[in-house]
Amino acid sequence: METKTFVSPKEGSALVLVGTIKGAFVLNSDASRERWEVSGPHFPGRVVYSMAYDGRSGRQRIWSSSTHFAFGTLLHSTEDFGRTWTNPESAPVKFPEATGQSLKQIWQIAAGSDQEPGKMYCGVEPAALFESNDAGQTWSFVQALFDHPHRPQWQPGGGGLCLHTILVDPSNTKRLHVAISTGGVYRTDDGGKSWQSRNQGLSAEFMPDKYPEFGQCVHKVARNPSRPERLFLQNHGGLFRSDNAGDSWTEIVNGVPSDFGFPMAVHPHHPDTAYVFPLEREMRCSPDGKLRVYRTRDAGNSWQPLSKGFPDEPAYETVLRDGLNTDTLKPTGIYFGTRGGKVYGSRNEGETWSLILQGVPAITCVKAAAV
Repeated sequence: METKTFVSPKEGSALVLVGTIKGAFVLNSDASRERWEVSGPHFPGRVVYSMAYDGRSGRQRIWSSSTHFAFGTLLHSTEDFGRTWTNPESAPVKFPEATGQSLKQIWQIAAGSDQEPGKMYCGVEPAALFESNDAGQTWSFVQALFDHPHRPQWQPGGGGLCLHTILVDPSNTKRLHVAISTGGVYRTDDGGKSWQSRNQGLSAEFMPDKYPEFGQCVHKVARNPSRPERLFLQNHGGLFRSDNAGDSWTEIVNGVPSDFGFPMAVHPHHPDTAYVFPLEREMRCSPDGKLRVYRTRDAGNSWQPLSKGFPDEPAYETVLRDGLNTDTLKPTGIYFGTRGGKVYGSRNEGETWSLILQGVPAITCVKAAAV
């Protein structure tokens, strides 16, 4: 690992974006992913809950949120991998005054499909969705989701009432999934004009009705773009799969040592392959103090622990909902960051792991991409 003021990725290299409670870091390696350059902290002292890379239409743009106790939450971007960042004087993402709401956090930044190179989305707390049609220059409030009749009954989870997952359907520009803690999964099929809950089969063990229409504490949802109707979901108690774009869900714990956890990642090239980082319920850390990533190659019918390269000594680590991600290289790289300030990476789809960053503040998000 080499620390620099900034990194200079070349075409075909791997990029890993790391948000922490006290700033952001940008990691870069060539396709071998043997040695990593690191720049940061960017936005020192600020909480960074969300980052994203937009490589559409020839762009090489990194997005990052930042939250400061005095300046609030802002959205920034860089075109030169962190040498310079936009620094808006006022929040470009903000609630209309008529809503009576104020922005607390930006939990998710997502690029639209390649068919809509100017489309961007932001999911925020309190739970709401914003969209941009000009690659993030201006943002508009998605009123129809905010006006959903379920919204007054959504309740905050432990991390707040946040819209934390945005899934673009590459085969249908009118279809979008979002997930809210604790509202559940919602889908639009008409470009955001109307929204329907998609939670049939998802459990809510803390509610009188264990399978309600909405109110589930969904932690993360992921999909492979080549099979957009298949979704994998980590719930507050349960792993689930949908093969019909969320119309119904089937539980797929099937040997994972805990049904509790936060992150979920799907292999970018193989829609039957997914990764989770299970957590012990009470301590919210790796079961038995053993670092393990679990992988399925058969759509959740079975799971295998991946641990080669992790320390043998106890490691009571926590990985948050956006702390596990993949790049799109071949073989695919898998990365996760812990609240203990460590980032582990695998350059061979989880077969072996190495520590690629340590000694940073508690990690809130990890996002990976190929430049």
